[in-house]
Amino acid sequence: MNPSKDNVFNIASLLTQMARFQPYKRAVVCPSGRDDDGRVTYTHLTFRQLDMESDCLAHGLESVGVGKGVRTLIMVKPGLDFFALTFALFKTGAIPVVVDPGMGLKGMIRCIRDSRPEAFIGISQAHAVRIMNPGAFKSVHIPITVGSRWFWGGVTLRQIRKVPWQSYIPVPTLRNDTAAILFTSGSTGPAKGAVYTHGNFEAQIQTIQSHFQIAGDEVDLPTFPLFALFDPALGMTAVVPDMDFTKPAEVDPEKIIEAIINQGVTNMFASPALLHRVGGFGKQNGIKLPSLKRVVSAGAPVSADNIEQFTSVLCDSAEVHTPYGATEAVPVASISSHEILNETRRLAEKGYGICVGRPLNGLDIRIIRISDSPINQWKDDLVLDASEIGEIAVKGDLVTRHYFENAEADSINKIRNGKETWHRMGDLGWIDRKGRLWYCGRKSHRVLTENGPLYTIPCEAIFNTHPQVFRSALVGVGDAPRQNPVICIQLHPSDPNVDLKALESELLQLASQHILTRDITTILFPKSFPVDVRHNSKIFREELAEWAGRKIKS
Repeated sequence: MNPSKDNVFNIASLLTQMARFQPYKRAVVCPSGRDDDGRVTYTHLTFRQLDMESDCLAHGLESVGVGKGVRTLIMVKPGLDFFALTFALFKTGAIPVVVDPGMGLKGMIRCIRDSRPEAFIGISQAHAVRIMNPGAFKSVHIPITVGSRWFWGGVTLRQIRKVPWQSYIPVPTLRNDTAAILFTSGSTGPAKGAVYTHGNFEAQIQTIQSHFQIAGDEVDLPTFPLFALFDPALGMTAVVPDMDFTKPAEVDPEKIIEAIINQGVTNMFASPALLHRVGGFGKQNGIKLPSLKRVVSAGAPVSADNIEQFTSVLCDSAEVHTPYGATEAVPVASISSHEILNETRRLAEKGYGICVGRPLNGLDIRIIRISDSPINQWKDDLVLDASEIGEIAVKGDLVTRHYFENAEADSINKIRNGKETWHRMGDLGWIDRKGRLWYCGRKSHRVLTENGPLYTIPCEAIFNTHPQVFRSALVGVGDAPRQNPVICIQLHPSDPNVDLKALESELLQLASQHILTRDITTILFPKSFPVDVRHNSKIFREELAEWAGRKIKS
């Protein structure tokens, strides 16, 4: 049976459409150095050039065997080649495998071994890693080097690039065909390969376009490489920032601000850590960024203080949006700074959780009873009553259906409902009377005490109201269900001479006044919090719990 014409779709076709609609608009802009006077210089590709370049690469990839269904690990720095290669792979029907190098060598090698790539496109340093770890790369039989090839075999990108240009018609993939394998960050357990279909990507593009009302003249500054790939399909100019993408918390704020002003950036994605660093610098120096219409911050909960600080550099009509989602399903819900600062903030400070907004168009969200066990089939009696805290489950066209050859992860995280699939987010939350979702922390991070469960985000909010607290983290020490709840406090770095004994007394008094925190009687002050490698924002509570246990015993 031939598939219906309506079911044939390749995500790369959106780039070709944009190249026809706006051929001379800049698609990708990259910093290329500085001139003799210290001014930053840029290189770019228009939409027409990017489409043609990806055609040239698609012909070359196909000539060396990288075609439909070939899993292809891509480890290339964000830039012109990164964009052209990714869309070339989509055009051939190959399956890009994307692993975050920021997760560290050990985690990265594990993901590569699990995904068993057949082709590998990487910079010279990445191929050196391949040579030193042959076991993880034993499935690779098509090595392609971007840049100089050293002592290994294979071909270079320059060698396979087919010129002069000839049009390449994207392979007619189906909406349910695998388009890419994107690995989770591994911040809450082993990283898993989420399988994205061309239909998943299409639904993401439509949801982002509709919700954020992306206009035709938009310029984006994506400080997370994967999100940059949305831009060509949305028709936005992507300005690649001058930064180390594995260390957003250490970004040079002047370089980010310089790019925004130089390129007239209208949209920016920033992790909470980057948002805090750039916003703090901008506020301190009285900087305004009039071109920005919206800032999107995700990857971890974003505090109202962080949002308020960044709004000081924006014009009155601009807003900070904090969408909620995960690698397997993003975006799911969203809320803007106006609603946060004028309404939900004061409720969050009382321990309601963090409001992450209303479900986006086409997404179903349900709160189900908390369980650490697999749920094989969806049943309506899983759903809790309104305002009850439970696990967040989502369903929709942008939600991935399964992981790559990981039946155990599928059983824990997916619930089958006929031909549909619910994804268990692994997060806890509740829905208010206005239909807004409130995030209360990770399910695996709840603290199970003899007096009942404690949830991280609501409890931490009480301590975070103290002016000397930068942020806090609730952890459990001991075995459930008789864990000892411990609150770890990180102080503002600008306030080094704090009387910890006096502060501890004040925080204990504060905790005793709230029903959520009155059972928390142990406070510790680590020098810093371990955080995730992808956004430098999620707190590794597992590591903190181990440290707290050792500290209490010593």
